[in-house]
Amino acid sequence: MQSRNLMIAILLLAAACGTKEKIDYTALPEEALRKVADSLAQAYIITDGHVDLPYRLKVINFRLEKEFLGIPIQSDDGDFDYERAKKGGLDAPFMSIYIPASNQLKPDMGKVLADSLIDMVRGIADAHPDKFGLAGTPAEVDAHFKAGRIALPMGMENGAPIGHDIANVKYFYNRGIRYVTLTHSKDNQICDSSYDTLNTWNGLSPFGEEVVREMNRVGIMVDISHVSDSTFYDVLKITKAPVIASHSSLRHFTPGWLRNMSDEMVVALKENGGVIQISFGSAFLDSEVTKTNNENRAKLQAILEEKGLKMRDPLAESIIEEFRKENPSLYADVKTVADHIDRAVELAGVDYVGFGSDFDGVGDTLPTGLKDVSQYPNLIYELLRRGYSPEDIEKICYKNVWRVWNKVIEVSEK
Repeated sequence: MQSRNLMIAILLLAAACGTKEKIDYTALPEEALRKVADSLAQAYIITDGHVDLPYRLKVINFRLEKEFLGIPIQSDDGDFDYERAKKGGLDAPFMSIYIPASNQLKPDMGKVLADSLIDMVRGIADAHPDKFGLAGTPAEVDAHFKAGRIALPMGMENGAPIGHDIANVKYFYNRGIRYVTLTHSKDNQICDSSYDTLNTWNGLSPFGEEVVREMNRVGIMVDISHVSDSTFYDVLKITKAPVIASHSSLRHFTPGWLRNMSDEMVVALKENGGVIQISFGSAFLDSEVTKTNNENRAKLQAILEEKGLKMRDPLAESIIEEFRKENPSLYADVKTVADHIDRAVELAGVDYVGFGSDFDGVGDTLPTGLKDVSQYPNLIYELLRRGYSPEDIEKICYKNVWRVWNKVIEVSEK
């Protein structure tokens, strides 16, 4: 039976790639369908809009008082390394050049940190040119894919390092940045954040309007993850190119949480020609999971305070361990991620959705079945099970992002 199912998977993959006959994947037994999912993960480019590996390595280096931590070929730490990425079929993870809001208060507004993280990504590619390669265009990713390398395009999360000098937009383009998330957790000089309540600019600042135009001009994708609703709509009024949400999910499943996108915003994103890349963190996916975990955290804190203890006190360890046995953390699962994809497809269509995991950026909140970069086939399996065709899945894996990225390049060339 095992060999028969393997043969079925091979035949189905061949049919999907080379014939017009429609195949009902939902009728396949689980084992055969999983083999199809594994095959598709390897056959298609998979791009992910947001992987926080550089900052995670930077933080570990700082804690260990080291200047350099080994290249992530194989590791039990974090969510990303070369071997797990190859197993999962991940070919083009956008390396996040993450600038915390605290850095935007420094005189350089985080530019030194941004440069150091860019240097780290370049160092990874330089140290292992047979495994990794820098990429500034979809065509360059395609070439790395054909050569068996993992491409490392870069996006900067928080535009604060642009400072007040519009020339820095071109500077970061020259350094390899291909999208900029306009802000992060606080309002900055460019725009307002979804997490902040100050509404400093009520959307884009006057300088932020210049930044969007300059990003269009030089060929950097505008990323509207993290921005306020008013900023989102301001961007759509100004931009001449489609935009991305590099790692956002749907507010429909997390009512009141402004970090995610509303149904109306998803429709507007479609009209702009952009793409929403669904984030995998449980807080992005299921408000009930978040509510229960927060309630348990508050209960544990109350127990410790009653005993005069803090979370890091040695005497608190046994209390915390016992509490967590009785009240384990809850997680979303791979089906919840597929629910968000379903909703986005219902609102905008299959041409406007992608993956934006936030691996290495959401700690221990990743959904069951998507705990690291080796597990993309689990999501592909779930999409096949729900009736998505291989052609649909290819769009979600990379073609939708490629369409936007290439259009941004086209606009810049005009």
